[in-house]
Amino acid sequence: MRRFAVLAALVALGPGTALADPDPADWPAVLAEARGQVVYWNAWGGAAATNDFIRWAGDEVSARYGVRVEHVKLADTADAVSRVLAEKTAGKDNGGAVDLIWINGPNFRAMKEAGLLFGPWAEDLPNWSYVDVDGKPAVTADFTVPTEGMESPWAMAQVVFYHDTARLPDPPRSMAALLDWASANPGRFTYPQPPDFLGTTFLKQALYGMVEDPSVLQRPVDQADYAAVTAPLWAFLDDLTPHLWRQGRAYPPSGPRQLQLMADGEIDLAISFSPGEASAAIANGQLPDTVRTLVLEGGTIGNASFVAIPYNANAKAGAMVLADFLLSPEAQARAQDPDVLGYGTVLAMDKLSPEDRARFEALDLGIATLSPEELGPALPEPHPSWMSLIEADWGKRFGLAE
Repeated sequence: MRRFAVLAALVALGPGTALADPDPADWPAVLAEARGQVVYWNAWGGAAATNDFIRWAGDEVSARYGVRVEHVKLADTADAVSRVLAEKTAGKDNGGAVDLIWINGPNFRAMKEAGLLFGPWAEDLPNWSYVDVDGKPAVTADFTVPTEGMESPWAMAQVVFYHDTARLPDPPRSMAALLDWASANPGRFTYPQPPDFLGTTFLKQALYGMVEDPSVLQRPVDQADYAAVTAPLWAFLDDLTPHLWRQGRAYPPSGPRQLQLMADGEIDLAISFSPGEASAAIANGQLPDTVRTLVLEGGTIGNASFVAIPYNANAKAGAMVLADFLLSPEAQARAQDPDVLGYGTVLAMDKLSPEDRARFEALDLGIATLSPEELGPALPEPHPSWMSLIEADWGKRFGLAE
């Protein structure tokens, strides 16, 4: 698969030379340099709500700081990584085409190890002072890999499932119960096709429910008996797949397509990485107001979304200004609004002014959104090496690898 080829090439490339300027510790100089720059933000473009938020953020940054933001819409983050890799191979160490990437997990790890990221810079941003470093450890460790200031968080996520109570009033709350329910109700569940991040997340969540010692997932996969650890997962999927939507012979390509299947009444249960997604979909008319959200017994995986700046970005100052704006209480509260995105905030409420706290307190999170107490503690993401192997094996076993 192309993603694995990109990551392998990055690892083989070895460390590059990161540029240290501009200096985020001198914020007035950053603002001065950023004015007039164009920031090409390479970010997933698969959902209208996300695209609208990015457009809003770009408009605000343009009006306030004179920085123009162009959203380069990606189907796969590896597309942006490939471009940076190609520029490095060609010796283009300045004036790169990618200024900011919405990045996570294996792609961040590979770029960091190959020296293809600018920084450190994130912890010198003015709005970093509001980040909940103590309460949300995922903001400084991306899939177990320390960020070390090489990327900045901008949203929190945690796995939930949503269901229409009109059709499924008592949903399964464990993987074993899911298998029993799917066997009795064939065709009413599916998940996005890996390597879509949400589809791979379902595989990781299922593995969490079956592994005897979850801590093994926090270590690189080559430090574990991969075959033994994942054997229960493949047995589970062998049993589940014939009972999926279209008998597992086809999968929705993305989360938005999965949501549409729910809206069309084709499935009764769906996975999401946004606790507010169902409420947001209800608010904009995509789902009926009978939809509700649940988490599985034993907890669900959580992580942060990040932005990173390539080592050869043409508009580093502008990219930092945009990243800092994404950490502002205004942008964070807007992203948490279920009428906008329904994302969790990376900020600590006790670090905010009363006026900024009021932004969050005024939000109606929606009838389908669980409270933080109902969500419970998030399980940490497995080490990214697990995801790469599991994705590849899923493709081989189920015949749908690209």
